[in-house]
This record gives sequence, C-alpha cells and structure tokens, in this order.
Amino acid sequence: MSRGKLLALQILVAVAVFLAWHVVTTWSIVADVKTMRFFFSTPVDVFKRVFTMFLEGSVYRHLWITLVETILAFVIGASLGIVIGFWFARKPIVAAVFDPYVKMMNALPRVVLAPIFALWFGLGIWSKVWLGVTLVFFIVFFNVYQGVREVPQVVLANARMLGMNERQLLRHVYWPAALAWVFSSLHTSVGFAVVGAVVGEYLGSAAGLGYLIHQAEGVFDVTGVFAGMVILMGFVMLIDGIVTLVEKPLLVWKPGETRTV
Repeated sequence: MSRGKLLALQILVAVAVFLAWHVVTTWSIVADVKTMRFFFSTPVDVFKRVFTMFLEGSVYRHLWITLVETILAFVIGASLGIVIGFWFARKPIVAAVFDPYVKMMNALPRVVLAPIFALWFGLGIWSKVWLGVTLVFFIVFFNVYQGVREVPQVVLANARMLGMNERQLLRHVYWPAALAWVFSSLHTSVGFAVVGAVVGEYLGSAAGLGYLIHQAEGVFDVTGVFAGMVILMGFVMLIDGIVTLVEKPLLVWKPGETRTV
C-alpha cells in the first residue's frame, strides 16, 4: 500500500470518529442531547477550546513543562534500559541473579510510586521524570535483552572464526541485531514517558498538561478535559514522529518496512 493511500485511510478513520462524535452529541440518537454534551462535549467545542488555548498562549507553558519531563524520562529510561539490557544479555549469571528482582519491580503498579517520588523529589519536574523512567526502562530493557539473545549462534560462531573480539562483536553483530528491537520499544516507550509525566502532574503539580486536565475535571469542564486530551494526543504523535525520523537512517540496512510497531 502506498504511503499516500495509507495516510488517506488513517485520516478517514479520524474523520469517521469525529463525525460519529458530532452526530451523537447533536441529535438525540443515544440519549438526550444535553446529557450527551455534559458527558462528552462536542468536537466543535473541543477544537474551539484547543484553538483558543493556543491563540491566547495559555497552553505553551504547560506544554513546555510536560515536554521537558517527557524527554528527560524518555532519555534516562531508554539509556538505562539499553545499557542494563545489554549487560544482562551478555552476562547470563547476572541476569539469573537479578531475574526475580526485575520481575518484582516490573510488577509494581507505577501509580503507587507517584507519592513516594513526590516525597523524595518534591512536586517539581523530577518526581514526574522518575515516574516516567520506571515506565520506559522496563519496556526498553526487555526488548534489548531479548534482541541481543536472539542473535543466531551461527552468526556469532562465524564472527568469532573471523577473529572478532568482544568489542567488535558488540559493534558489528549485537548492536545491529538489537537495533530493530530497541526502536520497536522506543515507539512504545514514548507514549509511556508521556503517561508518566501526565500522571505525575495529575496527582500533584502546579503546571503541565496533566495539571490542566485535572483542573478542568475539578470543575466538571468536560470540554477542557477533552481539549487537554486532544493536545496530549497530538503531542505524543509529534514525539513519535521524531523517533521515526531518527530510526529511518539507523535502520537503512534493514530490508522492507523499518517500523515494527
């Protein structure tokens, strides 16, 4: 399927969703119009609110704070996941020793960590950053770990037969093999970095998109809540697009479609 056709179909899905939303909040098909608008607002009102927020400039400060928290959570979590994932994959004994602890830490609901991080790091950006790190780290870690372990033994044996040392194996065999797994996890973890930042802001903050949504929810401003969600979705798509731009030149050697998620 051509890229243009794919894009057209994706836009068609969005148009269908907004059209259905508009229909059920304009005519009494599902329930009374006032009731539907109280719970779901209307797409026209939501986009008017988004436009007003950008026009007045009230949203830029909140976007910037959420962006900083997301980028820091993404960079720190992904870096730790890549380094420790490689280390565990190359050292089976270390992986076996830490295996139960990794599983226990991964099983912890991240929301319960938010108050702990707020206590440790305060209500500034770092409590949100570390909440995001706990989400990003495990996604990247497991993908890198699996990607390195999936390298065929035949390839490794041939590389060693040609005289490669451990550093050359890491550079020419392990890293290219794991790169597709890494980028696959990065696409997913971008969304989780945003989730960590927004949940942290929602639970305790004085700025950010999560704070905006929480404020709107507190006064039953459904249009404000949906406007915050629309901005948040556009924000995630923008960051994901940046990851895709970085991914393409690095995976140019891979045949076929580069994107895996």
